[in-house]
Amino acid sequence: GAGAFTPHTGVEFAAVREVKEGMELLINYGDQWNWNNHIKQKHLAKKATEDTTDESRPKKGFVEGIHKKWDSLVRHEHYIMEDELPTEKAKREGLAEGIARDSSEIEEGEKPYSEYRTNDFHPWREDVEYEDDEFGDEEEEFYEYLDSHVDTTQSIPWLDQNGVCLSSGKLRLDLSPIQHAGRGVFANTKIRKGEVVLFSPLIAMREEDFTIYKSDANAKIARNIVDKDTVVGVELLINYAYTHPDSPLYLVPSAPLANFINHQARTAKAGSDEKKTKVSAPNVQIRWPKEGSNSAKLFEWAYNQKHNSHFDNDFENYPFGSNHNAWLKDHPIDVMERSGKLAFEYVALRDIGPDEEILINYGKLWHDAWSEFEGRHPYARSGYFRHAIGVPLGLFPENWLNVSDRYEIAEIRDLENKPLEPGAVVPMTWAHNGKPLGSKYA
Repeated sequence: GAGAFTPHTGVEFAAVREVKEGMELLINYGDQWNWNNHIKQKHLAKKATEDTTDESRPKKGFVEGIHKKWDSLVRHEHYIMEDELPTEKAKREGLAEGIARDSSEIEEGEKPYSEYRTNDFHPWREDVEYEDDEFGDEEEEFYEYLDSHVDTTQSIPWLDQNGVCLSSGKLRLDLSPIQHAGRGVFANTKIRKGEVVLFSPLIAMREEDFTIYKSDANAKIARNIVDKDTVVGVELLINYAYTHPDSPLYLVPSAPLANFINHQARTAKAGSDEKKTKVSAPNVQIRWPKEGSNSAKLFEWAYNQKHNSHFDNDFENYPFGSNHNAWLKDHPIDVMERSGKLAFEYVALRDIGPDEEILINYGKLWHDAWSEFEGRHPYARSGYFRHAIGVPLGLFPENWLNVSDRYEIAEIRDLENKPLEPGAVVPMTWAHNGKPLGSKYA
């Protein structure tokens, strides 16, 4: 339909070599990504070795190496700069006055005050600088080694016990009979009440991520490319995001077919026989992964990884059930930091017959907004339809509601009864989780 979104319209994925049973499907992201990832893995291996050989070594934060990066930015302050300093990120996001300063206000040779947080904006780079030819001819040899030595196959019993099926064959994509809907998801076979119809990882975002600002692609200074004072529209992606009107958190499903499931509110319509009333209702609903399920295990392990930049290979030994659906206990900011590491399950509300379309209730706010938009003459509409999908009542926990999606420094409390002594050092913490500013990923 008009304005519909799909990441793979008109694209087919073809096998370029034999794919064995249980083998992971892989695609080439391109030479630049491959090379950057190779460097990243080398750095992580080096860091792991340093951490195990010298436990007394202090954790590296943002301050180490800041002068090198700042000097680089002063010399090459163009939009093609590879990295953006966290100080510039802080300025854009409007953190507390005095925490970050506009580089245009800093005199030549002066360094910015920037010890407000660890360098989690580029968590794996820290103060390491690499030369393009550091590894020389190793690049080609590295890829040849990966292709011939890395085993990406799991046994079928292991996958049955631990894996999650994103496309079971019970669903298909087809044209929907719903007006303006375009394509929809249909059942290929009978699906029983309570059965998980679909499963999807979630991209965690904030409302501002969908905002389209005025931009100048020809600007030479990074901060001038986007004019955040001028909003020109909203990204189409918001139509596929799930949220609550009182929450700053937006969750976008990323699994195949998930974003093709159309809306159906519960409605009653009188039939030709006055004694008969035709009731239309959704046949699936979203929920968090059920405890003990494979999806619950997989995403409990993923969400509770102690690293932000990579995964540990500790799945087999993880104590499953110890932190089930851990994201429900976190602040939305912490959930956004772990985007892609939480998930929805789509469960059947009743028995669904073969060839029946899979439908979900987008919520009253969406339904009313669409009805109002659809009822307007096309020339009377202010623009394209943009509205997030509402989540079922109670799905979002209370700690996700009526909170800010901005980093805030917690106030020092009870100074009246516990005044600070001259020279006393008080550790600053984030207001949303109480963690020290410098140890978020330590």
